[in-house]
Amino acid sequence: MPANFPYATHLNVLFEPLEKFALDPLVAAVKDAWYNQSLVVVNESVVRLGVVKGEYHWHEHAADDEFFFVLDGVLLIDLEPNADETPGRVIALGPREGFVVPKGLRHRTRAEERAVMLMVETASIVPTGSR
Repeated sequence: MPANFPYATHLNVLFEPLEKFALDPLVAAVKDAWYNQSLVVVNESVVRLGVVKGEYHWHEHAADDEFFFVLDGVLLIDLEPNADETPGRVIALGPREGFVVPKGLRHRTRAEERAVMLMVETASIVPTGSR
């Protein structure tokens, strides 16, 4: 990741098909304020683990939807108004809640306290967005 994006983003895939894994040891080992790790590939998508506290930058993914599913804590997703007059808003996700940010919608994620989530997106996505 470029220096102006101080996030611990690991695009290497940790687990192969048919390999059982547990998230608790991975989450417990995280010391970074903003941590993202690819876990598995499913067809053309990747499932990533996010352990976050603080604020990500505003960005968008021009060609890819992005799915968030919170396991622990509260994740806030800020959505910017867009050209089709969709108003800006804040989505608050608690444990066991999910949300899809559609491609092309400028957004940022943030967590006031540590939150743990799974993300599903195409394996080729650039996590920091296209702008």
